Amino acid sequence: MQDYEKEITVKGWVRTKRGSKNVAFIALNDGSTINNLQLVVDLDVIAETALANMHTGAAVSATGLLIPSAGSGQKVELSVRDITLLGAANPDEYPLQPKKHSLEFLREKAHLRFRTSTFSAVSRLRHAMTFAIHKFFNDKGFFNIHSPIITGSDAEGAGEMFQVTTMHLDKLPRNAEGSIDFSQDFFGKAANLTVSGQLEAELAAMALSKVYTFGPTFRAENSNTSRHLAEFWMIEPEVAFNDIVDNMDLAEEMLKYLIKYALDNCFDDLTFLSKRLEEEEKNKKAEEKSMELISKLSFVLENDFERLTYTEAIDILKNSQPNKKGKFIYPIQGWGADLQSEHERYLVEKHFKKPVILTDYPKEIKAFYMKQNEDGKTVRAMDVLFPGIGEIIGGSQREENYDKLLNRMHEMHIPLESMWWYLETRKFGTVPHAGYGLGFERLMLFITGMGNIRDVIPFPRTPLNLEF
Repeated sequence: MQDYEKEITVKGWVRTKRGSKNVAFIALNDGSTINNLQLVVDLDVIAETALANMHTGAAVSATGLLIPSAGSGQKVELSVRDITLLGAANPDEYPLQPKKHSLEFLREKAHLRFRTSTFSAVSRLRHAMTFAIHKFFNDKGFFNIHSPIITGSDAEGAGEMFQVTTMHLDKLPRNAEGSIDFSQDFFGKAANLTVSGQLEAELAAMALSKVYTFGPTFRAENSNTSRHLAEFWMIEPEVAFNDIVDNMDLAEEMLKYLIKYALDNCFDDLTFLSKRLEEEEKNKKAEEKSMELISKLSFVLENDFERLTYTEAIDILKNSQPNKKGKFIYPIQGWGADLQSEHERYLVEKHFKKPVILTDYPKEIKAFYMKQNEDGKTVRAMDVLFPGIGEIIGGSQREENYDKLLNRMHEMHIPLESMWWYLETRKFGTVPHAGYGLGFERLMLFITGMGNIRDVIPFPRTPLNLEF
């Protein structure tokens, strides 16, 4: 029940201002909710000149009585007794006027886009998902590990890493062979920004059993797609004594928990984002439109994830109509193909019509640390595939056998001298263990219905983009 007729003070930013001869209406928002509070200003009580600079974007403080609203669109409003301008926003300069702005334009105004309904909703959902992730793991007895951001190893063996140095780039020291002498650098060796906290999480899991990391990771991949960032956040659980089935169970349970948390706690923001998506896609053909956002989230909750092997998936894709009719950009010729987003989405959206977990990939297309199967061809990898996204989680059971891991590192030219500590865990009390990585921004794309990964992180880092 609302506490009506109680005097309160509110502070926030003006979204819109309109009025008539006797009254002015100001829509105020402080960022705590998608809903604005309507301020009703009686111009017989407060002079119109006092409102002169309270344009869109201005910050104000208002005191008055909270009363039931006589108008449509809100249940309550504030009958203003006193109002103060805290910070003006010149309407000739303020770029976020009350009209529709493109997402591309708003990326150029990332210092202000939090003020829009869309990005305040995304920001609140990002916070809610951050909190829910920590709560999920904490309630299951996991321990959070802070893995290093600066590292001397390449966890993926991909080589697409940002280098970290204190040396002057215009006068780099050289050794006798003419190579850069990293012994004179800050750490005495080459250093990079991390691509993953997984390897360090594995070390902790060998003592604490159930751990997870949640931190920034970096890829120096020159990719300008709507799915790639140079700086992004990863959630990486690692569990001792778990196998690939346990790993799949944990991933499915976690994703369903997070989606339910969003539906239970952020429904107003999800409703707004659903309407935004519907408006965005109104001119698309029916078959090109996304599933309604809240229905899509409920769809994941209501379905058990389909589990099948990579080999089974290849057979389905190879014999699919899009493949036979040449509709795939990357045709599936046969076993060994590295699946693309179009293949993953076909399996989820067209064939099974539910989320999918693929397992047992060819070892040639997966990382060195994955558990090798008895067939000598595949590894115990798993990818979770979602509608509209494709891969949202990648993980595996890890190779705990020292000799097999050592041989695989030799085969893939992983530098043993910088990875001795990782190998050593396979010598002292090794156990089967498994884990995965959830790209936080990929999750946010799914939860919010936004189409570009640059719109679900406050300040995106992409090739040639380092503003803000």
